[in-house]
Amino acid sequence: MIFICMSGASGAIYGIKLLKFLRSRDIETALCISENAKKIIEIETPYSLEEVKKLSNYYYENDDLLSPFSSGSNLFDDAVIVPSSMKTIGSIANGIYSNLTNRVAHICLKEGRKLLLVPRETPLSLIDLKNLLIVKEAGATVLPASPGFYGHPKSIDDLVNFIVGKILDQLGIENNLLKRWNSERFVE
Repeated sequence: MIFICMSGASGAIYGIKLLKFLRSRDIETALCISENAKKIIEIETPYSLEEVKKLSNYYYENDDLLSPFSSGSNLFDDAVIVPSSMKTIGSIANGIYSNLTNRVAHICLKEGRKLLLVPRETPLSLIDLKNLLIVKEAGATVLPASPGFYGHPKSIDDLVNFIVGKILDQLGIENNLLKRWNSERFVE
């Protein structure tokens, strides 16, 4: 079971594409979407909130601290916060667990489970950098939404697939969403 949290940063399409891929592989997911992320889904994507919710096996509101996922005794495998706002990262870094997204992150860190944070913000302030260092030192994987261009992307979808492929790599899930550096395409 992978817990996917979408927080209020630009880049909702990354979370949606990840959910679609995991669903296509019959990998069980739970989903939480912050209030700001709900607005961003409407602004940035052609998907409705209801369509996004249906991509997951389970859906929980971000204020649902009675969710089974708000306890370390629930044995979900990994969590991905995609996109991750700097507000969310700052809250995690400073031990503020006032919503389900932050609580799930705390559980991952304290229980030694994989936590992937996908910030999309740029440029970064000194405070942002310090918070990223704190979560990294605490055990999170920080995977900025910075696509590579060596695969000669032809569309926005190619750029999104690059990041989603990197997320899947970190989760140990085989995929062919991104061109690998050592692929035949790059050999002369």
